[in-house]
Order: sequence, then C-alpha cells, then structure tokens
Amino acid sequence: MAAARVRSGGRPTLEEVAARAGVGRGTASRVINGSPRVSAQTREAVEAAVAELGYVPNRAARALAGNRTDAIALVVPESETRFFAEPYFSDIVRGVGAALADTEMQLLLTLAGNDRERRRLAQYLTAHRVDGVLLVSVHADDPLPDLLEQLGMPSVISGRRHAAETLPSVDSDNFEGARAAVDHFIARGRRSIATITGRLDVYGAQRRLDGYRKAIASAGLDPDERLIAPADFSEESGARAMRELLARRPDVDAVFAASDVMAAGARQVLRESGRRIPDDVALIGFDDSAVARHMDPPLTSVRQPIEEMGRVMAAVLLQEIAQHHEGRTEERPRIVLPTELVIRESS
Repeated sequence: MAAARVRSGGRPTLEEVAARAGVGRGTASRVINGSPRVSAQTREAVEAAVAELGYVPNRAARALAGNRTDAIALVVPESETRFFAEPYFSDIVRGVGAALADTEMQLLLTLAGNDRERRRLAQYLTAHRVDGVLLVSVHADDPLPDLLEQLGMPSVISGRRHAAETLPSVDSDNFEGARAAVDHFIARGRRSIATITGRLDVYGAQRRLDGYRKAIASAGLDPDERLIAPADFSEESGARAMRELLARRPDVDAVFAASDVMAAGARQVLRESGRRIPDDVALIGFDDSAVARHMDPPLTSVRQPIEEMGRVMAAVLLQEIAQHHEGRTEERPRIVLPTELVIRESS
C-alpha cells in the first residue's frame, strides 16, 4: 500500500485502484460511480482495492466529467411565512433528507413564492446547476413543471397539477381520505356537514372536495353549496371560512377542514360563537400533524404519510437521474400512498 501511494505522489489514483483490482480504468470508474453494469465479483474486487489503497474519489472532477452536480433542489412555490407555518413542509423535508442521508447528493431548499424568486429559480435551473428537482405544493397554473420538461431536467412532483400529470408523481389518496372523514360524521349521526377547502388551484384540494361530495351523495344527503367554504390552507382563512359557514348555515353540526391548520382556525371561531366541540359541532382536519394532537380537544384527522412521501419522492428522483445519465427512458411512475382516519375527541 505504501509503495502505491509513493508512485502517485502520496494520493492513490483511479488507475492504481484498477490495477490492484485487475480491471480496466473504465470498469473501476463504473463501480465507484455506482453503475449497476458490473458483476458482483468485479464490484467486490474494486471495493476491496479502494479500501486497501485508501482511495478517495475526487467528487468535483467526477461531477465535471459526468456533467453532474451531485445536488438536487427541493422547490416549494410558496411564501416563507406559509412554509414555516405548516408542519406539512417540514415533514416532507425530513423524509427527503432521510432518503438522501446515505448518498452523496446535496439538498438545496428553494422557496419561490413570488415572481422575482421564480425568475431567479428559472435562471438557476436553466444553467443546470442541479441534477434534479423535487416539486412540492404546485398550483395548476405554475409554469415551472413545463420549464423542467423543456430543460429535460429529472423531476418528481408531490401534489399533481391535474389528473393527466406528465411528471413522475408521489401523492397521498386525498379523495379516499376526505370521503372517510365525511363517512365518519355520517356514521355518528351528523347531517349538516360542511367543508372548508384548500386552494382549489391545488389538485389535492380539489380531490378532497371531490371526496366530500362523493360521501354526501352516497349517504343520500342533499348537497348544499352553502356548506362549502373556500380557504387557502392558512389558519386565518380557516377562521374566516368558519364565520361564513355559521352565517349561511347556523345549523351546521360537522365540519371537515382540508388541513389541520385550517381546522385550528375553525375551532377558535366555533368556541367564540359558544358552540361546543364535538357536542354541537364535530370537527375533522387533514394531515394528522402535531397541530391535531395538541389541540383541545384533540383533533380527529386524516393521516397522510408525509415523511414517507418525501422519502419516496427522493428515491424516485434518484432513479430518474440515473436513467437520465444512462440515456434510458422508462414509464414515469405515479405513486399514490394510502391515508388513514385517526379518530380523537373532536368528532
């Protein structure tokens, strides 16, 4: 080992690794770069040579040679205020980070909540300064997914823009989660069931509203548009929507809010109006975040596996990046993870 280091001026080279393993330089390079196109025996020989020589890859040179940056961007097209107010985003980041922990990929978190930030992001991506992009909370009219497709940038989206989404996607079953929540109300004898929606230019919010409508129709209840109040996923909008519902339908006896944060706003207004939860009005949220567990009374909520969504998104993106660099094209995955109704005292 000492002799090998002396010949290379003190630092083992890729050529020395290849010679020690009895393979060509290109084969040694493929093993070190994680290519699947080598036999198990060859991989073991190269890995043993790397360990014996103490070889450390030059990441900068490797990235330059392979036209890679060893970095991916997690893009959230929302304001800083909303990003830090909603537990959903921190859970996604945690899941993505866990999936990347054993890789050499660097994670760049980018918020693009206004036009200026979006222009800067577009310039950054156009320069191909990352190997791939994870997109979270995308609105229907957001041009960023189309830009990524034009650039040929490997990308994965959480929260499809529409039913015919063309990018690889990872989502939770928003429709069935909402339907389960309303079915629970109906089973408990509630009949004037309202919903507070998220922004309806977000496909996930549309699907939660669809699930609500389906459960109402399946139970034979009369649909009443006065029981549907739009909001934007914030606590303030949840409170505002609850006031509107009480003004339009003071007989409301159950509310399904499309996020726990909006449910917190609704709860405050219900208490201010003298209504008891769940005696007078039952309440269910969506996400099963810490907000739900710490609410008084504890909030029944639809649990979506947010951290798992982050992990799966990152895993799918790594596959997309590998296929891109190897020139392979495969069917783009569309993964939907199941939700679960967690029943607590509020319903």
